[in-house]
Amino acid sequence: MKRLRSRKGAPTEGKSSLSYDLLIKNGTVVNHAGSAKADIAVAGGRIAAIGDIPDGEATETIEATGLHILPGVIDTQCHFREPGGEHKEDLASGSRSAVAGGVTAVFEMPNTNPVTTSKEALEDKVARATGRMHCDFAFYVGATQNNIDLLPMLEKLPGAAGIKVFLGSSTGDLLLEDPEALAALLSRISRRAAFHSENEGRLRDRADIRREGDPKSHSEWRDAEAALSSTEALISAARIAGKRIHVLHVSTAAEMELLALHKDVVSVEVTPQHLLLAAPEAYELLGTKAQMNPPIRDVEHQRVLWWGLDQGVVDVLGSDHAPHTLEEKAKPYPASPSGMPGVQTLVPVMLDQVNQGSLSLARFIDLTSAGAQRIFGISRKGRIAVGYDADFTICDLKRRETISDEWVESKSGWTPFAGKTVQGWPVGTIIRGYKAMWEGEITEPRGRAVEFGEALPKAG
Repeated sequence: MKRLRSRKGAPTEGKSSLSYDLLIKNGTVVNHAGSAKADIAVAGGRIAAIGDIPDGEATETIEATGLHILPGVIDTQCHFREPGGEHKEDLASGSRSAVAGGVTAVFEMPNTNPVTTSKEALEDKVARATGRMHCDFAFYVGATQNNIDLLPMLEKLPGAAGIKVFLGSSTGDLLLEDPEALAALLSRISRRAAFHSENEGRLRDRADIRREGDPKSHSEWRDAEAALSSTEALISAARIAGKRIHVLHVSTAAEMELLALHKDVVSVEVTPQHLLLAAPEAYELLGTKAQMNPPIRDVEHQRVLWWGLDQGVVDVLGSDHAPHTLEEKAKPYPASPSGMPGVQTLVPVMLDQVNQGSLSLARFIDLTSAGAQRIFGISRKGRIAVGYDADFTICDLKRRETISDEWVESKSGWTPFAGKTVQGWPVGTIIRGYKAMWEGEITEPRGRAVEFGEALPKAG
């Protein structure tokens, strides 16, 4: 990226080309042009200019010498538990955790109480979130046996991230394991749907494999075949329907190798937990804190997940932030609930991998911003470019910190990565040009609904 020598960008309505709301000076900007020192000017919540911009041309200036300015990180899988589970998380606390970790936008999941399966439930979540969440947001609508005919309308509503389908690991209406219902769903929707892919029938048949008090048996019960058989059937159904699908939290070697053969219809997510925690050590160290669905698996599966990431099969990193209280997690297995916090640690644990040479900074950006924009069609986010929302994750790649439970903003109050020392730390979270977080200080909430190209609001 070459430094531009003169003022640039078209004037913003109501402003001269010399007047900006925010100027970020002397940071290393990483975007479509590469990585180089540059300034970024913001007007009206959007990027107005990139290059060499004189001092004194903005209402506020951030000095970013020594810092990297990345496109705002988007976490496309979070459970913030509201409504119904506010004792362990809510939209405010979950989004505080997000911005504390450098995340600028999240997609939140529908398995709340009540579930998000109707227009009214989605509108309720959007109303709860607007001006109360600290980051921008979108909400998945859950598919059920009873709302399939409504999904084409529901997936286009303001604030909808699309349709989420639980093929396994859910209860009641949100469990959709009937092949005919899946085919009907895929035939009706137009946006890319996201899937939790485990074979619920196999899980039921193998439930007696679970051993009382032994969380290591979790990965034996929810074995690799439960995931693979479900994903094979899902790919077949998607091909018959001619529709795009997104497979969440891929955890097995065979799935990753299979998905690599079907990238024309399938996009792929992995979590930092599956990349960095491995059985049996994770269960021995963390006990039921390591329990999640699909489960943490052994290093042979983990090795192929990294292969998929290295080879470009993986499209996004999602945290699958699914908090429970310490009291809930302390219940003896299998009474203990599955899930762990993750939105606040996604950036630091993966920047640490950048510093270790396990992935490039460009690949990190592709997995945490550009990938989400590409596969979900997010409007004006996921890129540092003029006209895009001024969303930035500002990092100090040299800074070393030790992650602690005390740092966690989630109501759950813990992280599986407590005690881990990392290099690479989120210093600032900028959302539409305002500081949502700077050096650990979180400002007032101003979250808004994310917009999507396939569901843009009509003018007027």
